[in-house]
Amino acid sequence: MTHSSTLTRRHLIQTAAGLAATSLATPLWAQAYPNRPVRLISGATAGSASDIIARAVAEKIQAELGQPVIVENRLGASGTIAVGAMLAAPPDGHTVSVYTAAHTVVPLLSKVPYDPLKDISAVIPLAVVPNVLVVAPSKGFKTVQDLVAAAKAKPGSLNYASVGAGTATSMSAEKFRAATGIDAVHVPFKGSPEAVNETIAGRTDFFFAPLVSALPMIKAGRLQALAVATTKRSAQLPDVPTLAEAGIANSEYLFWIGMLVPVKTPRDVVNRLNQATQRALATPEVRERLASQGAEPLPMSPEQFDAMIREEMAANAAIIKAAGIKID
Repeated sequence: MTHSSTLTRRHLIQTAAGLAATSLATPLWAQAYPNRPVRLISGATAGSASDIIARAVAEKIQAELGQPVIVENRLGASGTIAVGAMLAAPPDGHTVSVYTAAHTVVPLLSKVPYDPLKDISAVIPLAVVPNVLVVAPSKGFKTVQDLVAAAKAKPGSLNYASVGAGTATSMSAEKFRAATGIDAVHVPFKGSPEAVNETIAGRTDFFFAPLVSALPMIKAGRLQALAVATTKRSAQLPDVPTLAEAGIANSEYLFWIGMLVPVKTPRDVVNRLNQATQRALATPEVRERLASQGAEPLPMSPEQFDAMIREEMAANAAIIKAAGIKID
């Protein structure tokens, strides 16, 4: 055997050994993920913004993952039944929860059969749906500062709508009240359409409405938008300031829709799912579907999303305690 042949053989052995080591370092389930259909379990009603967004993303990540991605609706208990179904499945990335910012509120207001921080890992936010501070034009409030001044001039004289204690519309208002120091009366309604109508009629003074519910009325001139409760302006309302731009610091409230998995899900799988979803969210088709719901992408790494959730839970716990919020 020549010296050259010996070197070549040695090189092949070293290469094979390196590949074997890599194979051992990366478990077979991670290499194969996904090896069967992926289920996205949603606690949202079919046809809702959360459901529409989940289905839009599912269509695109199928191609990225090479397996069918199926959205299942499991309703009840403010979305926690869907989370429970996800936790009952093997932690291998084939069963994913699509939940909302309620994940950082519901466990603070009622008993749930899991620890939202210890039992669950964040994968990626799919979108943020802005809440917009609206008033009836007849009220005469041209700016956020006009509303705050009126509330401070006669404490307790103004009221505000929501779709129930602990919902995004309620939490937005409570964070706003905490930031401004105003006193106002909470008037809960069964849903956004009723709250929007009562605000148009002037029977409620202000409402942090989901953008998709309020936008037609804003465009028709029946509601006036004073600010959006997000960190940046909405593409749908580019001329409407954020609360921070309106002079109210630390008052934004992000209503997000995102993917969650059991905490024992391997990080390689979490990262694969995150990256596939990032690419799906960047497609024109998904962006168009999000825009139809007044939603915008909120791309993050799993670590960034986890950190955001932890910060939100701490902030929400303080708001709930200060405001004395309870679910009836």
